Amino acid sequence: MTTPTTGRPLALVTGASSGIGYELAVQFAEHGFDLVVAAEDDAIAAAADKLRRDGGAQIQPVRVDLSTEQGVEELVSAVARTGRPLDALALNAGRGAGGAFVGGTNLRDELEIVDLNVRSTVHLAKRLLPGMVERGAGRVLFTSSIASTMPGPFQAVYNASKSFVQSFAEALRNELKDTGVTVTALMPGPTDTAFFERAEMQDTRVGAGKKDDPAEVAAQGFAALMKGDQTVTAGSLVNKVQTAAGKIIPDKLKAEQHRRMAEPGSGD
Repeated sequence: MTTPTTGRPLALVTGASSGIGYELAVQFAEHGFDLVVAAEDDAIAAAADKLRRDGGAQIQPVRVDLSTEQGVEELVSAVARTGRPLDALALNAGRGAGGAFVGGTNLRDELEIVDLNVRSTVHLAKRLLPGMVERGAGRVLFTSSIASTMPGPFQAVYNASKSFVQSFAEALRNELKDTGVTVTALMPGPTDTAFFERAEMQDTRVGAGKKDDPAEVAAQGFAALMKGDQTVTAGSLVNKVQTAAGKIIPDKLKAEQHRRMAEPGSGD
């Protein structure tokens, strides 16, 4: 089914049922975009209803599991069925898992992190960026993390996945610099979302500590996207200091610092 043209640009936001993803969708809707919003849970329908009421945008929810190849292709097809060019792409879907890699986490969870955070990001970019390049216009936002700047004891696979996303985003930005398509990496720190509960990290120092407002993080990410910035470290000043310091602090020390924040029981 082809979606009628509304005269508004179209954006796709993944992981949009809650947290940073939902708040990114709010930003797009408030700034004149129609949306395709995707997530794996039932809450995506309620999120779409709220976005319609609050922003007046045309919203198409897609419930899909992006950790699977089939789910990615279903989302690509849903975008194609709108019959409209994709003006902005926010690849935000991701998950984590806390605990010791040996004996503390489940292999299935770790592989799902790779499939969702890494594989689906590459897959969606590969399928959706060519249309933007062909038209010579588009904006792409990758949700990375300040975790991308450091080894992550007790979040080993998650941090590694975000390091991939950060490197991937910066490489694509360079490749596409003369195409009219901009690429921006959003690097939040600990944010007040369901991430830590889902990752079973409530008993850690980072899970129990102060967190940033996802609406503020999303607003900063959206502003950077619209300006065509390369990266934005969103949230508190602490995040910005940590990112800057990460460029000079040895990985061994960063790993020890991360251990103190993420080791199970460190929040007690």
